[in-house]
This record gives sequence, structure tokens and C-alpha cells, in this order.
Amino acid sequence: MAQTSNEIRIGYSGPEINAILEGIGDEVRPFSRHFSQSEEFFLKLEDEFTVPRMPIHHDVRLPKPGAEYIAALKSVIAQAAALAPQVLKDLAWFFDPAEILRPCFFRIYRIEESLYLYLMRLDLMMKPSDSTVIERGTNDTTPLYKSRKLFLEDTIIPLAEVTRVEGKVSSFAIKQTISQTWIGEFGRGYFQQGIWMDADLTKFFSRLFLPPNKKTYPFFPYQCRYKTVCQTVIDLSPESRKSRLPFLHRAIQFLHPVMDSIQAAMKNASFSEDMSFFRELKAKVPQSWYEPWKDIRLEGYLNESDMKEFRVHG
Repeated sequence: MAQTSNEIRIGYSGPEINAILEGIGDEVRPFSRHFSQSEEFFLKLEDEFTVPRMPIHHDVRLPKPGAEYIAALKSVIAQAAALAPQVLKDLAWFFDPAEILRPCFFRIYRIEESLYLYLMRLDLMMKPSDSTVIERGTNDTTPLYKSRKLFLEDTIIPLAEVTRVEGKVSSFAIKQTISQTWIGEFGRGYFQQGIWMDADLTKFFSRLFLPPNKKTYPFFPYQCRYKTVCQTVIDLSPESRKSRLPFLHRAIQFLHPVMDSIQAAMKNASFSEDMSFFRELKAKVPQSWYEPWKDIRLEGYLNESDMKEFRVHG
């Protein structure tokens, strides 16, 4: 089984945003947790926040954003820190020049000799059905809009190494535990598309460690990302995200010896709980490992626009 690495690099992480994060205290503000119809996770906050105009274009070769971008992002993060302080507490910001509308926040954790990266991205792209436009956008800037729904994505990722330059983190080498998720192509010419097993591996990992017959769609706690096993966290406080780390740590230790067999089983078949190899592994999962997930429940409903959403309970 391959143990090579891929990297997440930090181009810029300045004091403008990090000063706001460092100033977050112990206040806890209420919000509810949801998934959209398209399976995107978001928080419904008590009050609206405003996202100012932001530049759309950035040269990905430049590691540092412009002053206009930093000023706009600073405004958003200050509002988010006031409305959901526990979500951003104990995190640091860095700039990803490839995805400027999805700012990154992180923290490094250690369990025994293993390192883990908690990586969270806010999604500041305006979603028409969930936002109110104050001023329309242009070819160069996003609209000025407000919303109560804060969309985000967070992941705990196993690391092989953390590189520092002059005492500052410069990159994260991901511990790759999955050799290859690409399994083929279909279509022809311009309509040719790749086929990956990432989604099926995500279902395999999650159903393996969730209680039997537990339905959590569209929440899958264990994910196939970055060619490794990751964990998604929906309990977003510093204490809760830290408490979830041991679950991923033991899951990776459980999966490591059988990962090649899992990949072989999934290469020619979509995931099903009736797969013999899945049932064989499921029988080996200790009953106590189901405990952290037993109270999680997702409730489907129609929102104010008659679009289906899911609320997270537990």
C-alpha cells in the first residue's frame, strides 16, 4: 500500500486576520447546523452577516492577496467571530491563491506520534436562494450581499510532516493511505469523463463505523479525500473538534492493514452493505466505537424557498 504524500502549502498567513482570531474569547453563540439540498453544510446564525464586494480574480502565482481582498475578508471574519466565535476559536488563517472565495483556517493536533491537520474553509460565494443582494456584482467583483447562512467545510487530515520556515508553518505533507482512487473513464471525445471511487470509499468508511442501520445522509463522518482517510466534524467548538480526533486515529489504525483489500473490492463494484468484505470488517468493529454517533440524527424539511434541507440534531 502506498505511503507517499501530497502537500497543502501556505502562501501567506498575515496578522490582519489572525489578530481577530487571537482575540476571540470564551463566548459561545447559538446557531443551528444544516445541510442544503446539494449536501453543502452550513450554520444558520442568529443574525445576518454582510459580505462586502470582493475581487474575483487573483494571479495564482502570487502568494499574497491584495489590500482590497484583505480588507473585505477582515470585515467578514470579524462578523463571523462575533456571531459564531466558538467555530473560529483557536484557529489560524492562511491564504489559498487558488480559491480566494474559500478562506482557510487551521490547527495542528498530535495524538501519540501522529500529526493531524484540522482544516476549515468558509464558502463566501453568494448563493442566490440563501442571500439578499444589496449591490450587484461586476465582471471583476462579487456582489455585496447579506445572509444568515454561513457555509463551510471542515476536515481532519492525517499528516506525514509539517514543514516550518523561520519558525512559521509553510506546508503540510499529507499521509497518503490510499494508493489510487481513479478507476477508469466513460464517454468519448469532449464528453469523456473520469470515474473515481472516492464517493464509494466515503460511504464504505462511514457505514463501517456508524451504528448498524444508522441513517445520517447527507452527513458522512469519514471521508476519502487527498488519497487518505479523513474525518468531517459537525461539532465545531474547540473542545468538540479535539474530542473527535481519537476516532479518526483509531479508524486509520483499523483500516491500514486492509486498505489494499478495500480498494480491490471497490474497484469493480459500487458500495453496498451487502458486500461480503464489508460485512466481514463490520463484524470486527467494537460495539463501543458506535457510541459517539448514536445520538446524531438528520431531519429533512422544506425551507422558505420550498427547497429540501436537513437539520442536524445531537
